[in-house]
Amino acid sequence: MTMPWRARLPAHVTWALLLLALAAPWLGLYPVLGMRMMCFALFACAFNLLAGYAGLISFGHAALFGGAGYLTGLALTAWGLPTPVGILIGVLAALGIGLVMGLLAVRRQGIYFSMITLALAQIVYFYALQADFTGGEDGLQGIPRGSLFGLPLQSDRVMYYVVLAVFVASWWFMRRVVNSPFGQVLQAVRENEPRAISLGYRANRYKLGVFLLSAGFAGLAGAMKAVVMGFETLTDVHWSTSGLVILMTLVGGLGTDLGPILGAVIITVLEEKMGTIARFLVDLTGIHWFNNLNDSVSMVIGAIFVLCVLLFRRGIVGELRARLRGTQPS
Repeated sequence: MTMPWRARLPAHVTWALLLLALAAPWLGLYPVLGMRMMCFALFACAFNLLAGYAGLISFGHAALFGGAGYLTGLALTAWGLPTPVGILIGVLAALGIGLVMGLLAVRRQGIYFSMITLALAQIVYFYALQADFTGGEDGLQGIPRGSLFGLPLQSDRVMYYVVLAVFVASWWFMRRVVNSPFGQVLQAVRENEPRAISLGYRANRYKLGVFLLSAGFAGLAGAMKAVVMGFETLTDVHWSTSGLVILMTLVGGLGTDLGPILGAVIITVLEEKMGTIARFLVDLTGIHWFNNLNDSVSMVIGAIFVLCVLLFRRGIVGELRARLRGTQPS
């Protein structure tokens, strides 16, 4: 019996997006912009693993993202370690921060969980502001890309495909986690924690486990971004970055496979290409007011978020998925 086209559509979309990503540098996409989008997409997927499938909203994921970036930068600049080892150290640093956060936060629920993660993330931010190796407000500069198993990463296109391979492997692994028995228990805990506990599951252990998984992938995203961009700044450990990844996930679709990726692409393109978009709108409509959008990126992103809240309660991908399944729109 053949599967209905609606059931096959997500797989076809996934393969089409993969082929588009492979061809993107040859179709005119600036590789550094593509790598930045993938780093934030991985960051959003890591947050979605925690919030979308375990129901734990963290306001402190910037500490994991930026902390890994700083430790990777330190390992590559001051210690002279190979790039894979530097990235691994960044991931381990994120896991260490995530372990402390998780042990203190998973016993709480709702806003209390969120505020504990925010408070701990602010400690990391102020440490990064005052520590010598971070460069303070100037940031950590001159992070080398090095090489990966003998493959030089100075070429943007070579680095692009390395980042793409890491991103695809990470996304696939997270999807396997969600569809595993571990992921099913997480969703049961999210829906009704007392009932899951009554069935014999130790909910706090599962929540700590998914927090560490999310921390590891957030750290991987931050470490790769530091290598790609060649610097690390306080912005990546600031609370606003935690808010940004929440926004990416909600715009794309919380609890969906492709939603965080779409949200990250939309927000990153708006941040990087708002001037180009504004000029296009001026040429298209003849309204010169659109030139003001170049200085009002936050306003545009906020307006998009408001529209999504009003029109796409499940996020863009979530609403599309609901319509394909014949579910009542939110």
